[in-house]
Amino acid sequence: MLHPNYYVELEKYNKVINTPNRKSDIYNGIFDRYVYPVLTRRHIPLTWKYDLNVETNPYFMERLGVNAVMNSGAIELNGKFYLIARVEGADRKSFFAVAESDTGIDGFRFWDYPILLEDTCPEETNVYDMRLTKHEDGYIYGVFCSESKDKENPDLSAAVAAAGIVRTKDLKKWERLDNLKTLRSPQQRNVVLHPEFVNGKYAFYTRPMDDFIDTGSGGGIGFGLCEDIEHAVIDEEIITSKRKYHTITEAKNGAGCVPIKTDRGWIHIAHGVRNTAAGLRYVIYAFATDLKDPSKVIAEPGGVMLVPLGHERLGDVSNVVFTNGAIARDNGDVFIYYASSDTRMHVATTTIDRLVDYVFNTPKDPLRSVECVAQRCDLIRRNLEILKKES
Repeated sequence: MLHPNYYVELEKYNKVINTPNRKSDIYNGIFDRYVYPVLTRRHIPLTWKYDLNVETNPYFMERLGVNAVMNSGAIELNGKFYLIARVEGADRKSFFAVAESDTGIDGFRFWDYPILLEDTCPEETNVYDMRLTKHEDGYIYGVFCSESKDKENPDLSAAVAAAGIVRTKDLKKWERLDNLKTLRSPQQRNVVLHPEFVNGKYAFYTRPMDDFIDTGSGGGIGFGLCEDIEHAVIDEEIITSKRKYHTITEAKNGAGCVPIKTDRGWIHIAHGVRNTAAGLRYVIYAFATDLKDPSKVIAEPGGVMLVPLGHERLGDVSNVVFTNGAIARDNGDVFIYYASSDTRMHVATTTIDRLVDYVFNTPKDPLRSVECVAQRCDLIRRNLEILKKES
């Protein structure tokens, strides 16, 4: 016999799962936002949180609570949409879980069990933020942050970040490979595997870091090649999208989604960070690299592409958006999955054509206020001339 509260909570869960999503009225021409998040802590199955045995849980308490669902890798397989979500338990430990949807904008349901990775790193304390790459070698790779305690630093918050690597063909059986080694960078986070070989080698977008929080001498998003994915070692990192003073990437930046291939170049959807009086502010921006040389930036639209708005600005780490997953479909549709304030997952939809237009036709940031105003005045002048002709 189940506790009566089980049925009350199950009704709430089903209502969340079955609520259809709809486009927001917020408009910028680049993408469409949606009214409801696609994944939240309310999407977590009751069997993950409650002991359903009334004898051992007479008050129907959460025994293993969940705090947040965020930072999801994304992939399409056999016409269905899958998110590999970062689920953060009430104990602050994160883990990965697969959520599946027919539409990509609503109806996401978690599989019965989360992913239990091979325990090959005894020093590893936490894992999070997996990027999923369909590689031309036939595997699906997941690259994620593997975090452990910095044993050389007595500060309890001091940590070491490495890039963990797993691979699969069905999202069910996962093979753990060696963590990525970068010979010139002591720490790595936000690492993305390029979907194609480059000069016959595996290519990674990295984020060189001097320590767990600060990039220090790290100049931006790196790019490196390695011979062996099972024992990946990168000896040289080239900086692609550089950090710049008084921009959205001033404090740090990092690769986000797996690059999207277009006829004009590889489109990257990444995150930029600046420091404010209220703490670090994460936003999403885009740029493009060359088809033959993915380390070479060929287009950089100025400013942000996506920022937190409305209720997205509130959460565990407020005023933040972060993406590490997008799905580009064969029909040209693109689904960008992003987390808000380290709390919940959202989707924004666009198309390849619109992304190409945005990335290649949006003006660059001239980097100085007086030049930014001149740039805007030029746009206004041209628009007023058009309106005058139309009147």
